Amino acid sequence: MAEITPALVGKLREMTNAGLMACKNALVESNGDLDGAVDILRKKGAASAAKKADREAKEGLIAQAVLPGARVGVLVEINCETDFVARNDGFKAACDELARKIASQPGVDLESDRVALVAKIGENIQVRRHARLEVQGNGLVAAYIHTGGKVGVLVEVGAGKEGTAATEDFKQLVRDITLQIAAAHPTAVSREQVPAELIQKEREIAAQSDALKGKPAAAMENILKGKIDKFLQGICLVEQGFVKNPDLTVKAHIASVGKALGDEITVRGFVRFQVGEA
Repeated sequence: MAEITPALVGKLREMTNAGLMACKNALVESNGDLDGAVDILRKKGAASAAKKADREAKEGLIAQAVLPGARVGVLVEINCETDFVARNDGFKAACDELARKIASQPGVDLESDRVALVAKIGENIQVRRHARLEVQGNGLVAAYIHTGGKVGVLVEVGAGKEGTAATEDFKQLVRDITLQIAAAHPTAVSREQVPAELIQKEREIAAQSDALKGKPAAAMENILKGKIDKFLQGICLVEQGFVKNPDLTVKAHIASVGKALGDEITVRGFVRFQVGEA
């Protein structure tokens, strides 16, 4: 058997993030062969992850990664079992690294990373979902993670002219939009993106309200229209009151910044994740 030295144990631990005793035992089992010990630890890690897979993982974090140049961004939700782990700096760093991998390697298989994280932390870890936005034409992608990592936002904002996205006013507008989405929880950029079936469902619910009982048909239709308008103003980003100045809509604020920059600015799309939401 090859000599099991502290240096060899340390090297194996550095390669696998496993505990000291686990590394030593794996080296003993592999007769001191480093590659064989790595395989043993990986197999044990996979088995451990499989055993934990049925355990409920409802806590976790939202992580983000925006690649240099701000033209590609990713938002990812990674779940764990306890809030204690979710608040751990090591778990946060691992989530950030997974987000960077997804951003830089579209379609990357993260299973080995997940299994290694289960082995290191000792809880069921699940990469629940992720979204990727990439700028088409002029503009940029930005992300925002709310304090505590429970809510995250990714947004693509476009410009009509080259160079607009490099200005500080444009960048500040994009930052403000991410804050708006995090705080006000819109589900669509504009009315055109709201599914017709959702509007119809809301209309049916509103039609059952006591306020409409006994109303003439014409009056009822006007009331329903008002209720649907209010509903859409609440879920459509550009129709919401701007969080920094509720007297302005987001659409009006964007138009104001665009006018000052001599350009047309549009929100092309966004994603908002909250840990554990349906």
